[in-house]
Amino acid sequence: MPAPTPTGFLLSFEGSEGCGKSTQIRLLKERLEKAGREVVVLREPGGTEIGESIRHLLQHAKEGHAMTMETELLLFAASRAQIVREKIRPLIESGAFVILDRFLDSTTVYQGHARGLPLESVNAINRFAIGGTLPQLTILLDLDTPTAWQRIHATGRELDRMESQPPEFFEKVRQGYLQLAAAEPGRIKVVDAGASPEAVHEAIWALLA
Repeated sequence: MPAPTPTGFLLSFEGSEGCGKSTQIRLLKERLEKAGREVVVLREPGGTEIGESIRHLLQHAKEGHAMTMETELLLFAASRAQIVREKIRPLIESGAFVILDRFLDSTTVYQGHARGLPLESVNAINRFAIGGTLPQLTILLDLDTPTAWQRIHATGRELDRMESQPPEFFEKVRQGYLQLAAAEPGRIKVVDAGASPEAVHEAIWALLA
């Protein structure tokens, strides 16, 4: 008799620029795979051919410098609508453990709280894009703004549109995330990203266990 297909799981990572998402996603993927799970990591925006084209336009294309806030919001939603239907839902149905590097909460915070677009409009567009597909767990890596700012600028690489925002924007992002976590404590769990990478990973693993 064949073994039962593992139950699929959807986990998203959120946080401001410089909070260490890439490191924590890598550590978690490695540990889950050692435990025998099929793990797929997807990034937002991106993750599909359409999404990656949108990502380039949002982050690096010279045309993006003239982008309005409303256009930015709708492009993020378009990428999300595609990845939910093309990748996320089929993977979950197959039993995979899907890790998302950002999802709808990023749009709520960056375009709503930080950019100042009406939250009711942002939330309505988010709901339409995801069509009911929500993470079972969201890890919010919380880091104070000065530390996040220092981490980003210490890399020495060219910064994208979001990373190039002033510190005031980063603080709005952080506070927006904390407000979301307070409103949805069942789904969004806050982890102190200022600790060592190993300590942060163990805190995340404890939440999953």
